[in-house]
Amino acid sequence: MAAKRTRVVFLLFYFEAWDSLDAIYRQMLESDDFEPIVVSIPRKLTGDAEWHDEDKVSDFLDGQGVPHLRFNFADSYEGLDKLKELAPDYLFINYPWQRNYQPGYVVENLITFTRVCYVPYFSLPLVNEPGVEGIAPHQFTQPPHKLAHMVFLQDAAVKAAFDATGRADHAFFTGTPKIDALFEKAKTEKPSWPIVRNTSNASRRFRLIWAPHHSYAERWLNFGVFAQMHEEMLEFATAHPEIDIVMRPHPFLFGTLTDRELLTPAQLADWRRRWDALPNTITDESSSFASLMLACDALFTDGISFIAEFPFVTGRPAIFWEKPDHWAFTPLGELAAGASIRVDDFAGFESVLKKTIEWGLPNRDAEIAALIAAASPYPGEAAKRIVELVRLDARDLHE
Repeated sequence: MAAKRTRVVFLLFYFEAWDSLDAIYRQMLESDDFEPIVVSIPRKLTGDAEWHDEDKVSDFLDGQGVPHLRFNFADSYEGLDKLKELAPDYLFINYPWQRNYQPGYVVENLITFTRVCYVPYFSLPLVNEPGVEGIAPHQFTQPPHKLAHMVFLQDAAVKAAFDATGRADHAFFTGTPKIDALFEKAKTEKPSWPIVRNTSNASRRFRLIWAPHHSYAERWLNFGVFAQMHEEMLEFATAHPEIDIVMRPHPFLFGTLTDRELLTPAQLADWRRRWDALPNTITDESSSFASLMLACDALFTDGISFIAEFPFVTGRPAIFWEKPDHWAFTPLGELAAGASIRVDDFAGFESVLKKTIEWGLPNRDAEIAALIAAASPYPGEAAKRIVELVRLDARDLHE
């Protein structure tokens, strides 16, 4: 009699971070003792009026060649019943904030019938909270952190924070598949640039990625400067047709701008119309970020993860507009910021970009090496470690 396979559901709406789960899923798919199933569900991000985007999740999974079940139910408790019918032994999520889940899929409901596993969607814990010594509470005190059967962590300090709350037996320091995926993509993906020109490489335009973050207020991260500088960026792009600029916004950017009344919907729509009308600009929200990074000459961001992910993929520093009163960096965050080229206003960005076009990006090899050594404790092994931990944990289910 064949041994019972361990059934694992991957419940997904934050498809932008599927790379935090992909290698786990694929290793389980290739294993004789696992039966992985992917399920796409709707979401409601900041500024969204309705639960939606399940179609985007499904389209993304199709593009990745991942078979999946579509739970696009208006009543999420109907989807919850379907999940219960699947009877998974484990259920993986990659996103901790419960307000963005339909009510039926919050972790309090999931743990009534399965063992929930949480893998953080972000690459690294780079930021602390104001007035907090040590690890930011939002990294270890949310419901999934408290209730998940297994939590897989990228950082030893975060593991220590879990241990101090009595969750030592449920939190595991494995590294993150997301970083391993970035390093793998750096070796395997082909550069891809969405602005197509009929020119030779010798005469092609300079390629810049602009990656604005969504956080604007002291209450949450406070890195984003889009609201202050978007008109300057449009003027810059208009004045420099010799530079191709791909804007890669954070998925929450546009909704946050209007929801928090930094821009009215009409103002944002007008700006986007003028931006997209230029021959040397484009907004790209869906293509492989690694392929974009490999194709560009420089990346300009006010964000967080990009200052680490860009050097991981390209070996080059990002140009980082650092808002002076942002939430403090963790030690890992300081390493990432130190591996970037810091500016603090638009004139500083223009100056750095001009020098980059003339002479190339400055060398940050030593700083990038230090960041990689700290960020990747078990290079290439995160998914393997996670799968093995689940396999060991599942033994008592089948005895």
